[in-house]
Amino acid sequence: MPVDDREIERILVITAHPDDVDFGAAGTIAGWTDAGIGVSYCIVTDGDAGGFDPGVPRSEIPTIRRAEQTAAAKVLGVDDVTFLGHPDGRLEATLDLRRDLAREIRRVRPQRVVGQHPERNLARMYSSHPDHRAAGAATLDAVYPDARNPFAFPELAEEGYDAHEVAEVWLLGSTTPDHFVDVTERIDRKVQALLSHESQMRDPARLEPMIREWGAATAAAGELREGRLAEAFQVVDTR
Repeated sequence: MPVDDREIERILVITAHPDDVDFGAAGTIAGWTDAGIGVSYCIVTDGDAGGFDPGVPRSEIPTIRRAEQTAAAKVLGVDDVTFLGHPDGRLEATLDLRRDLAREIRRVRPQRVVGQHPERNLARMYSSHPDHRAAGAATLDAVYPDARNPFAFPELAEEGYDAHEVAEVWLLGSTTPDHFVDVTERIDRKVQALLSHESQMRDPARLEPMIREWGAATAAAGELREGRLAEAFQVVDTR
C-alpha cells in the first residue's frame, strides 16, 4: 500500500521526455497540488528528437519543448521544473545520469518519487521507449542506493546536497500496476496540460477522446465503478 498522501509533503516526478509526465500522471498530479503537496519535475532530455514538422529547425526544438512542458506544469500547479538536457533517443542509465538524478532527489528531498518503469511493456510499446526504460532504471538506482548513501557521489555532499531517503517510488507504464487513482474530476486539466505540447500534436481534436478512452480502460482494470477514469501505477516501497 502507498504511503497516505496526508503524510506526503514533497513529490519528485522524473521522466525521460517533455509530455511523458502529462500522459502518465497529470490527473494524479493535479490532485496532489490541489491538496497542497509540493510537486517538482525533473525532465531528463529536452525531447529534441521529437516533433513532426520538418519546417521547424531541429536546433529550436529543445527551447520549444522546454517552454511547452513549463506551460503544461503550470496547468497542474507545478512551478519547479528542472531540465537535465541529456540526449533524446540516446539515453542510457549511466553513472552521470544517476548522479544528476541523485542530486535532484537530494535537492527536492521528496517522500515520494514518480518514475518510469525500467522494463519493456510488450502490450504497450509506446510506454516502454528505450529512453523511458533508461530513465526508469537510473531513477531507481538514484533512489537506492545513490541518494541515501552519504558516501555515494561525494561531490554532491561537497555541493551542499546531503543524503536523503525516499519512502516509495510510483512507476508509470508497468505491466502489473497495483494502485489506481480516480482522475475523473481532473481529466479536463490533464487534457489541457497535454494540449500545451503543441509541437507533438498532429491531430489535437483526437486527444481528448483518446485520453478518456485510456482512462476508462484503466479504471476498468482497477475495478473502479463504471463511468470513472483513472491513472495506474506500480508502487515500490523503498524504505
